[in-house]
Amino acid sequence: MNKPKMATDKGVPSNSRILMLLAQLERMNGETMARDVETARQVTAKIYHLIQTQEKSGKEVMSKGSSGMEVILASLENTRDVPTTLNILYILSELLTVGRGRRVGVFVSKGGTGILFQILIGASKELPPSEELMLQLHSVLAKVGPKDRKFGVKARLSGALNVTVNLTKQNLQNTKLLLPCLQVLRVYSTNSVNAISLGKNGVVEIMFKIVSPYSKKNTSLLKVALDALGALLKSKTNARRAVDGGHVHILLALYQDWHRNDTRHRHMLIRKGLLVCLRNITNIKLGRKAFIDADGMRILYNSSSECLPVRTLDPLVNTSSLIMRKCFPKNRLPLPTIKSAFHYQLPHTPAAGPVAQLYSQPPGVDDVVDESDNEETDADTENDTENEEDEKDQNTANDDIETDLNKLHPKKNPGRPFEELRVYERFFLELSEDFQGYNFESSKSASTTSSSFSSSSASNRSSRPIIVPTAQALSPKHTHTLSSQEDCNPTKGQPPLPAPTAPTPAPSLTPLELDTIHLTKDQDKKEEAHIPFPDARTTLPSLARPPSQGQMIEQDLTNVFECISLEQEGALNSGEGGRGLKQDGSPVNATRHIQSPLLLGGIATRRVGGGSGSNLGSECGSEGAEDEGGEGSVLEVPDTALLLPLHDPDLYVEMVKGTHSVPQYAEVAYPDYFGHVPPTFREPLQERVYGVQRSKIFQDIERLIHPNDIVDKVVYDLDIPSCPVVEDDGESLKFNSQFESGNLRKAVQVRKYEYDLVLNSDINSNHYHQWFYFEVSGMRVGATYRFNIINSEKSNSQFNYGMQVLMYSVQEAISGKPRWVRTGTDICYYKNHFARSSIAAGGQKGKSYYTMTFSTSFSHKDDVCYFAYHYPYTYSTLKMHLSKLEAYRTPHIYLRQDVLCETLGGNSCPFLTITAMPESNSNDHICQFRNRPLIFLSARVHPGETNASWVMKGTLEFLMGSSPLAGSLRESYIFKIVPMLNPDGVVNGNHRCSLSGEDLNRQWQNPNLELHPTIYHTKSLLQYLAHIQRAPLVYCDYHGHSRKKNVFMYGCSVKETVWQSNISATSSDLQEDLGYRALPKILSQIAPAFSMGSCSFVVERSKESTARVVVWREIGVQRSYTMESTLCGCDQGKYKGLQIGTRELEEMGAQFCVALLRLKRLTGLRNHQHLLDLESDIIGPHTKVVSSSTTYVMEEDEPSFLEAIDYSAESGDEDGEPETEHVTELPENPDHPEQLSDSETNHRE
Repeated sequence: MNKPKMATDKGVPSNSRILMLLAQLERMNGETMARDVETARQVTAKIYHLIQTQEKSGKEVMSKGSSGMEVILASLENTRDVPTTLNILYILSELLTVGRGRRVGVFVSKGGTGILFQILIGASKELPPSEELMLQLHSVLAKVGPKDRKFGVKARLSGALNVTVNLTKQNLQNTKLLLPCLQVLRVYSTNSVNAISLGKNGVVEIMFKIVSPYSKKNTSLLKVALDALGALLKSKTNARRAVDGGHVHILLALYQDWHRNDTRHRHMLIRKGLLVCLRNITNIKLGRKAFIDADGMRILYNSSSECLPVRTLDPLVNTSSLIMRKCFPKNRLPLPTIKSAFHYQLPHTPAAGPVAQLYSQPPGVDDVVDESDNEETDADTENDTENEEDEKDQNTANDDIETDLNKLHPKKNPGRPFEELRVYERFFLELSEDFQGYNFESSKSASTTSSSFSSSSASNRSSRPIIVPTAQALSPKHTHTLSSQEDCNPTKGQPPLPAPTAPTPAPSLTPLELDTIHLTKDQDKKEEAHIPFPDARTTLPSLARPPSQGQMIEQDLTNVFECISLEQEGALNSGEGGRGLKQDGSPVNATRHIQSPLLLGGIATRRVGGGSGSNLGSECGSEGAEDEGGEGSVLEVPDTALLLPLHDPDLYVEMVKGTHSVPQYAEVAYPDYFGHVPPTFREPLQERVYGVQRSKIFQDIERLIHPNDIVDKVVYDLDIPSCPVVEDDGESLKFNSQFESGNLRKAVQVRKYEYDLVLNSDINSNHYHQWFYFEVSGMRVGATYRFNIINSEKSNSQFNYGMQVLMYSVQEAISGKPRWVRTGTDICYYKNHFARSSIAAGGQKGKSYYTMTFSTSFSHKDDVCYFAYHYPYTYSTLKMHLSKLEAYRTPHIYLRQDVLCETLGGNSCPFLTITAMPESNSNDHICQFRNRPLIFLSARVHPGETNASWVMKGTLEFLMGSSPLAGSLRESYIFKIVPMLNPDGVVNGNHRCSLSGEDLNRQWQNPNLELHPTIYHTKSLLQYLAHIQRAPLVYCDYHGHSRKKNVFMYGCSVKETVWQSNISATSSDLQEDLGYRALPKILSQIAPAFSMGSCSFVVERSKESTARVVVWREIGVQRSYTMESTLCGCDQGKYKGLQIGTRELEEMGAQFCVALLRLKRLTGLRNHQHLLDLESDIIGPHTKVVSSSTTYVMEEDEPSFLEAIDYSAESGDEDGEPETEHVTELPENPDHPEQLSDSETNHRE
């Protein structure tokens, strides 16, 4: 006996009983075992007894270093004696039952599976085969199979597969032997090739014989048979075989029987097994049809409804829900075309790409429902990828990472000859200004600023009248009704607007046009508020209000109401579209005379925001009531000037006149007119209610089950251009989106208090549905309304993780709270039954749209409310803010506003220069002025990312502020800012594209002068700077991120890109200045919303045409970033658990400025070798600890829910990479310009 071999590492004595028996068995292996059969039987029986009665014996056999398993397997392979074989199988069964995970692994690694199959083949040749031997063999195989990844292949190649099948067929009534056979078949079936082979051998029909009819006998056998059948039916071939055999009806009948009879829910696994079989059958089109024909929808709906009260039955409800959703007939969206409702003819069509495809489609080829058996309908495994905008799985290799080292090393390549770029010199006058004619003692000089983009830019190009909102509700003392007939189009019959002039008193009884609005304000109340700025060090006039003063905001706001006098003088003048005005003799604080061309609910007030909601006396057929009052109604509306120094309603209207939209909007939305004052209370992330998605899905399924309960009435439709609001009997809400940045294409009343809403595609596109902004009126107080946006495209959304929609109530505004608030309950986001055409899905077939649903109730009668995806920030708002910024200018501030270019739609693209005036016109001061490093900022290339504009607003206000920090910042840098790269997209309510139908942040490599003018000229500015050796120190593009929390940055790094890929690189290839990490690290220290852990510095191929990568690669800006701000909220830091608001976004913009000051301290040092150490000194002691590098929100940022959510984890909206905290040396050339990063992450949501 080989003593050392039998020894163990665990101190088991070598003379222990079990080891002695194993040694004896080892000596018998070979011919001895065949000769001395009786001894072999005795030894194996004793071993079995010891293992069965003494737990330590099993441990000794399986202990590390022991050869016990090898001896047992050798004996099993060599013996030809059935009793000995049975004893060894008993031994194995005992050993593998305890601690089976590791022990089975040892068994498989020693080749045990193959030996069992050999014995099974040999035993099958005996006639008749030993039943006990077959029973034990299959029992052990059933234990081993799930742990052996090649089990199915081994079974098929050895021939064991057919042995088990034949044994099963011969023993259908022998439940003792049938059970282990089914257990092994269940494992065989997990191999797809085996499943098809078993199906051909009739195993599917055998399984149906075993599971039916209904019987509570042998439930364990039934459970295993259903598991095996479920595995077999994953094969489409077997699923078709089951359908052809009429088994769908049988499965449904069986499920009904078990549902009715299993009243104590003891056999839930059997019921679940039946549902799994149905789920797999319905993966094919034929199966879904058979399910519908067998009334499966009603059967599962009714049974699931009865299961809902029992929480333990949730697996049945969820699986039933999945099957019903899969089988719900696919419908087209209720639209005549999935192209945008608005058309803009391009000057020329691109040669290739989605826009070219759109223009080349023959008439009538538009929205095609593609349904095939290749469709991935199982939501548990589906992977919805949206072409280039997919989020990569962190756990797999990212194929999108750039691996070409030549592309990873930035090469300054201005691309255009300097002669062409010389024309851009006029945008950089500060680099050559000598200020010789400037009087530094005077208060202000026109020579310092040439404002070519001011309020006058809203000039006389617009000839259409603009409807101004007044208010939606009256004070309780005065209510009026009018009678009139009026055209549905509020612009009809009105004369062209003259060029804007200074406001003059409005004569009474004249039609209202914006130029005639007159506002007199009490000058005594026109004080400027001084409020501490969030940097907590200095004060900046009227920029932000700290929490300590928060309680006073509403009181202050209420105290500065203006009174709007709406005089009722006779009937409405339908031809003029407006009502006469009469001067009120005794204003309270200030009187604003505004006519009311439309009625809402019989009240003589302008229906805020648009002429489509109430539509008094419109062509659609509404008729107003007679005037009962005769006295003027006084509406109190807040004068927000004290709290919003950059907001002026009258100026906003002036700006609207110069804004050009494709639909030629003639209305102004109330929130944009009166502004938004951030609420003083916190708005926490909403907790998801258990089962909310399921309940919403069941309500959707009820539409098919109970079609008579569905109203199905269109109440708003932009595809009826003459009159989009469909008149009704007052039982429906009224909708409107015909104002700047509005987006709602169609509203369909489904039930009394439920509406399906369809968003409009981006112009010259057939997709990109995410941004919405619309108005609702005609609501009933106290009723809970459900709104379903049914054509969302992304496979997941932060609406599943605590984000709420935004609502603005006119009544609340009148009462002193003009603000957007987070609202909505029962919010969830899930795949629906509306099919996406492959034309709009990048050629992918079988895709569906997603529903974003929320419920809300209204607190005020006769209210008008607005809903938005995020805080709106229109192009006209930007123009108003830029005009008001002029008031901030002091003699020490150099501010110049230029027009960079005109967009396709005829809107101006503003371009700002901000820095500090030189101290004097001495050579030293002028030299210092001209040689300040440049910071280049841009924002809002994606119109739906409105948060980027709020961050930019915070940056601009800080830069123009009077704080010492702001002054120091201006003295340190020259800021060149393009605050809105895509004005046309913003104006027309697009989510992602410009009028060219293209994502402008994918055009930076080769922008077209005609189709992408803002990108073309912005890139040209940067190319000009590169030519004159003045490339920016920092380039940052502000974006919004729809599927991640916090604020974070994307940058560009050769080293970090190489680390994330498998490419080999030399040390010289990886030499890189780490200065690109400095700015985000500073921000992570000072900005509470910023998360370093979400930052990424990896360069991806799909992003090579984005601003961030192009500015890094071609302009040579090392610090080229995209700064992404969440649309949802934060999960770390001071704002953890809160939804983000405009106050936090503006604070982020200000903190970005503060971070630039700290960056100045770093880059101003000359001893670059010690820069990193100094950075650590400055930042390190206070740096927030980043607990994890969460890059992909669906994978790591969010906790799992108690219920399954039916969509993949793919995020087409972010491209973050995991942060790699590798720090070596800081930049040698800190003045290297940086690049802009894009919201690449926001891929079409």
